[in-house]
Amino acid sequence: MKSLFGMRPVALGAVTLGLLLAGCGDQKAGDTAGSSSGSAAPVAAPAGADWTQTIAETPEGGYRMGNPAAPVKLLEFASYTCSHCAEFAEKASAPLQDLVKSGRVSWEFRPFLLFPTDPGISMLVRCHGANASFLLTDQLFATQPDWIARLQALPPAEGQRINALPPQQQLGEIVKAAGLDQFFRQRGMPEARINSCLADKSGLDRIMGITKTASEEMEVQGTPTFFINGKKVENAASWEALEPEIRKALG
Repeated sequence: MKSLFGMRPVALGAVTLGLLLAGCGDQKAGDTAGSSSGSAAPVAAPAGADWTQTIAETPEGGYRMGNPAAPVKLLEFASYTCSHCAEFAEKASAPLQDLVKSGRVSWEFRPFLLFPTDPGISMLVRCHGANASFLLTDQLFATQPDWIARLQALPPAEGQRINALPPQQQLGEIVKAAGLDQFFRQRGMPEARINSCLADKSGLDRIMGITKTASEEMEVQGTPTFFINGKKVENAASWEALEPEIRKALG
């Protein structure tokens, strides 16, 4: 029986044990983002709000925060289970939201599936709705060590049991093993909604399609990976490396 993503089954305990020992993918050297097309002036948000409150799903399946007409469009691909992505979120979330508030930068997040934990988490964030997506993502990254530790503590026999299940059933079992069902219940998602979301085959296909397109058409090979105005930014997996490229694009 095949596991998620068409791969051969692997022991869940072995997979999660490697999360803290390996990177989240390869980053190749190459060109950086394109040069600025001119200085971008601040853009006023809709009355009574700021641009961080303007969040919408994009046609490609991501969630975009900010002015849809912002002159600088940042796109992030990340795995919820990737430790490098969590480190980036810790340092970058606040300064990025400051840039978004100016109306000069929009920030789109798309999930990239690297680990068996990623599909279920991504589906539940999507089922929660666009408005909560960035807040949930920050909270998931902040609590990542806790729920990874729960998975690492699973007895081998339990990991083997989960991997023997049909792929769609694995989603819910992995979420429960990590304690993430409780995470989402505490944020207003009833258990029945969690179960129906994880059982939605079309939802899984949608999430997997985002990763397939990113990998095959956009050459995304690891996480986090960033694009500025449609061009991939190489060697920028940290906020310290990415921020200068955003400033360059702003002019």
